[in-house]
Amino acid sequence: MQTTAKPMPTNATADTIASALSQAIHEHRLAPGTKLGEDDLSDIYGVSRTIVRTALQSLAHQQIIEIKRNRGAFVAQPSLAEAHEVFEARELLEPRTARSAALNATPDDVALLNDHITQEHAAMDTGDRGRALFLSGQFHIEIARIAQQKTIADMINVLIARSSLIIALYWRRESALCESQAHHALIKAIGDNDGARAEELMQSHLVDLHSALNLNELPAVEHDLRAMLLGDGKR
Repeated sequence: MQTTAKPMPTNATADTIASALSQAIHEHRLAPGTKLGEDDLSDIYGVSRTIVRTALQSLAHQQIIEIKRNRGAFVAQPSLAEAHEVFEARELLEPRTARSAALNATPDDVALLNDHITQEHAAMDTGDRGRALFLSGQFHIEIARIAQQKTIADMINVLIARSSLIIALYWRRESALCESQAHHALIKAIGDNDGARAEELMQSHLVDLHSALNLNELPAVEHDLRAMLLGDGKR
């Protein structure tokens, strides 16, 4: 798998570090179970441990990482039960959200969703699977935004982050990453303001994603934090 190296933020804050780590997790450059050492992150981002600690606490609140007493912070490793629960929650929330999005969508919203698809395809064409997964998640978050349901959108944002970890652990059908017809069909239904069709398509899409989980295989965890975040071993 090819990944995209990310430069270190300049004048990094807790928020920018949390955002950078979140994206690295979404793009699977940081695998579930990876230790996020405060000293290592302070060195990588050129900030104090206090700023790093604040960023990690923010991610822990989002359930993207786990802070273990006397052991430090680790990228979360959802259990099999949690994997099912996350996708079941998405299957409850997102179909209705897709219906609302279809009823509220403007031409600009539809254009933004199409741009996400274009970027996702470009990432797949270059072999950047992690970037494609990140963009796929953002596609679902944009639909929640278009629905104008902020509370539910916030819940979906957390569920998408958890889904990224689950996919990193349990994904089994590589071809499903490029099954773009589901997203294209969703965009058409949303563009047509067809709420019932959008709801039906989202339900089917999420059930298909859930069925693509492999409940047996767990990947090995890489331990070079700098390489995972920056793409090489250099500052």
